[in-house]
Amino acid sequence: MKKMCKVLKVSRSGYYAWRIKKPGKRQQENQSLLAHIQEIHKQSRRTYGSPRVTEELKEHGITCGKNRIARLMRENDIRAKTVKKYKATTDSSHKYPVAENLLRDGIQADMPNTVWASDITYISTEEGWLYLAVIMDILSRKVIGWSLKPRLTQELVVEAFRKAIGQRNPVSGLIHHSDQGSQYASTEYQRLLKEYGIMPSMSRKGNCYDNAYVESFFHTLKTELIYDERYRTRQEAMLSVFEYIEVFYNRKRRHSALGYKSPAEFERLQYAA
Repeated sequence: MKKMCKVLKVSRSGYYAWRIKKPGKRQQENQSLLAHIQEIHKQSRRTYGSPRVTEELKEHGITCGKNRIARLMRENDIRAKTVKKYKATTDSSHKYPVAENLLRDGIQADMPNTVWASDITYISTEEGWLYLAVIMDILSRKVIGWSLKPRLTQELVVEAFRKAIGQRNPVSGLIHHSDQGSQYASTEYQRLLKEYGIMPSMSRKGNCYDNAYVESFFHTLKTELIYDERYRTRQEAMLSVFEYIEVFYNRKRRHSALGYKSPAEFERLQYAA
């Protein structure tokens, strides 16, 4: 010890005083703040970066600058999951009529149940594929109807649609936007839309950006959940997706486009206004 103090050019008494010195107020605050950050990051399934962590802290009455939070996360290697590329596919090689793209001119929803968007993706399990169809209210980004089945059939999209109708009971005039896939262009699905007074709208062929709301959700789902999992059975995948959509995404996950509110909280505020 004497030799080390000599090398460092400090007194032994000074060294021991440094050893027993209590952390300063700022350091103690950082330690407490870090504990909150770590818990929020864990509860978010490691999906939150510093902006969402900042909003979550505010919700718990902890006000702190976003730069300080970003620094603490960086110094302690706390980061959101790495984004992976996602490519969407659809089957538009059919002879059904195709609806006009009603969102092409920038129509925006100003109330819930103004515009719904729907699409299909796939999930791999050791038992085989699962296909997921969802319907989203684009104002709140809430998934209001979804279906998960082992085969890509008409029943898949019809079940998701009926769930959305049962949950929302929309008035006539709602726009339903989708791609040009055969499931959505089919006579049966278009008959259902007409039955409820819903106007069909379809993306341009081969252009997934026209349906960006649902594509964004699928990208989030796969990045935050699917890519981290290895499902042994379809049932295991179904339970996992149910928990993600109904417990986490709709009710808890903060969305930057919604002012860092969850879809459910955003809708509650819309109806309260």
